[in-house]
Amino acid sequence: MEIILVGCGKVGAALVSQLSEEGHSITIIDTCADKVQRLTEDLDVMGIVGNGSSINVLTEAGMETADVFIAVTGSDELNLLCCMFAKKAGHCRAIARVRNPEYSHELEFIKQQLGISTIINPELAAAREISRLLRFPAAIKIDTFSDDRVRLIKFELSDARSLGNTPIRDIPGLGCDILICAVERGEEVIIPDGSFMLRRGDIVTLLATHEKAVAFFGKMNIPNRPVRSALIVGGGTIGYYLAKDLIAHDIRVRIVEQDTRRCETLAEALPEATILHGDGTDRQLLLTEGLPIAEAFVALTNIDEENVLLALFAKKHSDAKLVTKINRLEFDDILDGLEIGSVIYPKYMTCDFIVQHVRALQNEAGSNIKTMYHILDDRVEALEFVVHESSPITNVPLSKLRLRPHLLVCCITRGDRVIIPSGDDSIQEGDSVIVVTLDHGLNDLRDIISAY
Repeated sequence: MEIILVGCGKVGAALVSQLSEEGHSITIIDTCADKVQRLTEDLDVMGIVGNGSSINVLTEAGMETADVFIAVTGSDELNLLCCMFAKKAGHCRAIARVRNPEYSHELEFIKQQLGISTIINPELAAAREISRLLRFPAAIKIDTFSDDRVRLIKFELSDARSLGNTPIRDIPGLGCDILICAVERGEEVIIPDGSFMLRRGDIVTLLATHEKAVAFFGKMNIPNRPVRSALIVGGGTIGYYLAKDLIAHDIRVRIVEQDTRRCETLAEALPEATILHGDGTDRQLLLTEGLPIAEAFVALTNIDEENVLLALFAKKHSDAKLVTKINRLEFDDILDGLEIGSVIYPKYMTCDFIVQHVRALQNEAGSNIKTMYHILDDRVEALEFVVHESSPITNVPLSKLRLRPHLLVCCITRGDRVIIPSGDDSIQEGDSVIVVTLDHGLNDLRDIISAY
C-alpha cells in the first residue's frame, strides 16, 4: 500500500520502521530536515521536508494515489488539519493521533465532520490498560479482544508447586474455558501444546473471559484482589484519565503533582481525588503520604529515569502493585531485568493500533484484522480477525487444517458465545477468531494455513 506519514518523532519513526518491514511504500513528511534525512538513509522510504498541512507538499508526496495517510505530529490540531486536507486532496483513509482530554468526548463528531477513518488517543488507551491491571493485579499485562469480552493475561508463575509435573492439558481449571497461549522461559518463547509442562519463573500468557480468569487464579492460589487505593506520581494527561477511571470503580486515588496550576486543574476536575502539591521524587513526601500502605503505586512523570527510580523505591518500601510508564522504546530489553512491575509504553500502543488498522485495510473483502497486540517482548503477535466470507479455512475442523508451525487458534467468538476451540471446532462466516503466532505480518486469516 502507498502510505504518507506526517511527523517523524519517536512514534513516527517506529511506525515507519514497522510498516516498511511489512513491504509498504512510504513517504514521510516533517519540518525537521535531520529527522527526514536519518529515516530515509536508514530505511527504504521517500522523504519530504515541509509542512504536512500544505496542499503543495501533499501533492508532491503523491496524495492523489495514496491509500493511507497518517498524522502523528506533536500537535493535535495540526494532525486533524493534515488529515482534513489529505481527504480533500485524495481518496485515502486518514488516521490521526489526538491526545488532548478536551477532545476526548468529541472524537466521533470530529471523525464524522472531517471524514477521518481513525483517531487514536494513546494517553487514554494507556490509562485504560493501567486501570485493568490495578483491578486484576496478578497480571503483568492485559490485552483485550472481542470488545473486552476476552482477555489475554500475562503473569509470572512464581510458584509451580501446585502443578507438580502436570502437562498443561491436565492442569485443574484449564480446559474448555481457558487456554495457555504462550510461555516465555528465559530467552525462549514457546507456543505450547497440551503436553507442555510449566515451571516456576515462567512468564505465562493465557486467554479467557475475565470471570473465568478470576476463577482460575483463585484455584491456583494466586492473590488477585482488586486494589482499593492508588498513589499516582504525575498528574498529566494519563494521570487524569487514570484517576477518573479508578474513581468510577470506587478506588481511592491520591495524585502527587509538582506544578501548582496543574494541581488546581486536577482538584477542580477530580473532586473525589486527593491532590498533593509536591515533588514526586521526594522520598519523605512519598513515605508520609501513604506509600507504605498504598495497594498500588503508579509512576507517570514525563521522565523515564524518574519513573524507574520511583518504582524501585516503591518496591523497597511497600507491597504495592507497581506500574511504570516509559516513553522511550530503545531500552525495553534493559528494563526487563528490573523489578518495576508492569511497564506501560504509550508509544507502542499507538504503533500497534495504527499497524493493525493498516493491515485491516488490506483485506476488507475476506477477513480483516480487528485487534492486534505485540506480546512477550514483541516476539509474538496476537491478532483478532473478523471473517466476512466463506473460504478454504471455513467450515473445516481445525484438526484438518494444515496450520503454520508456531501458531495457535486460541478463541472463536460467535455471536454471544466465546469458544476455546478443540480440533473438532471449525471457523464460520461471521466469526471473530483470535490467533497467537511467532510469525509477524499476517494480514488475513487465510494466512494461518501453511504454504508447505
